Amino acid sequence: MKLTRLALALGVAGLFASTADVPSAQAKYDAFTVPSLVYRTGAYAPNGIPVANGFLDYFNMLNERDGGIEGIKVNVLECETAYNTKQAVECYENTKNEGQSGALAINPRSTGATYALIPKTTEDKIPLLTLGYGRTSAANGKVFPYIFNPPGTYWSQATVFIKYIAQQEGGMENLKGKKIALVYHNSAYGKEPIKTLETLAAKHGFELMLLPVDHPGQEQKATWLQVRRGKPDWLLMWGWGVMNQVAIKEAAAIRFPMDKFIGVWWSGSENDVAPSGPAAKGYLAGTMHAPGSNFGALEEIRKHLYAKGKGAGEESRIGEVLYNRGLLEAVLTAEAIRNAIKIHGTTDIRGEHVRDGFEAIKLDDAAFKRLDLEGFMPPIEITCENHEGNGKIAVQQWDPDTGKWTVVSDWIEPMRDLVNELVSEDSAAFAAENNITPRQCN
Repeated sequence: MKLTRLALALGVAGLFASTADVPSAQAKYDAFTVPSLVYRTGAYAPNGIPVANGFLDYFNMLNERDGGIEGIKVNVLECETAYNTKQAVECYENTKNEGQSGALAINPRSTGATYALIPKTTEDKIPLLTLGYGRTSAANGKVFPYIFNPPGTYWSQATVFIKYIAQQEGGMENLKGKKIALVYHNSAYGKEPIKTLETLAAKHGFELMLLPVDHPGQEQKATWLQVRRGKPDWLLMWGWGVMNQVAIKEAAAIRFPMDKFIGVWWSGSENDVAPSGPAAKGYLAGTMHAPGSNFGALEEIRKHLYAKGKGAGEESRIGEVLYNRGLLEAVLTAEAIRNAIKIHGTTDIRGEHVRDGFEAIKLDDAAFKRLDLEGFMPPIEITCENHEGNGKIAVQQWDPDTGKWTVVSDWIEPMRDLVNELVSEDSAAFAAENNITPRQCN
């Protein structure tokens, strides 16, 4: 697989570190290597491009401005997957040994690719960052030592949506007798929340309708005929790419109330709602971070890249939801590298050291201020045991009149007891099937 793009970039974590924080060890490498599995082509390219741009721009800005993580630059190696699992695996194999350090972390950007890469990255001791997607039970770091899925999993998000619906209905007890439909991408990704929702339906007495949509999601007439006939009180959607656009248009066509239609955070970008125009007004979606471009770090990107003609995409798209999503990937990846250097007292690091760096991530309000991202998201901490972190989830709403998303809920705590029980059960089964002895965490 040909590497489609090479960008020298600097990690965000060492941004404002003082010289007192920097290990004195002599740097062994001229550059660190961070592969970026992208899909700038194919059916999902409109969503893949802004994620890739946010990731690339942030590292490139830091490189332009500061020169590297603790004095070492980062090679961001883009490899095109076209959102195809087989190609993603090929990209991984062709980038994992690149550079002097080998790959320090991988961002696969696909649940299918994540499932395929879990055994490979674990054997190779390279962290796999699956930001809010992938295998939910990988949150158990004792069983999945190299897989990280902060700041929240699909199971956590499903519980937050049910809590939000209950708030609108006047309490959890009022869910009894309600009908909630899930329109989902008919893939491993789309099926992730089903078990959680089925468990919640049995517990709280609501009826769950399951409505799969086949890839790529352009044909949904039969699905929305079922919605019209079934008359659910609320709609949830686990979609991606054109599927989201079509679903929102179809919902508008049958006059389903948009303020009772909630998409997963991969169904909540400008790309998903803009094609429907005024008809999308009021549509809701989960979010892991604040929308918009009113953050100092984004101003720095404009100053150091776009003002010099070095930006990865269109300047007007800085701050869009998926752009910010890629930026967050860069923040966590680089913070893990910085932590690894500090923990091990050297810049001579490999993927296994960066795993330790991920498990030392603790971003509080002061840390976000240091990163010039005040108010970007709630505090998050990752540990050896908990690779999901403790990030809360919010609900945002689309207003076509302003062309902006607005957060309309508090940052909601998932139903931890339920999610932890399901994670424990699933990860234990995975460990048994694969003869894994869970590691001890100090």
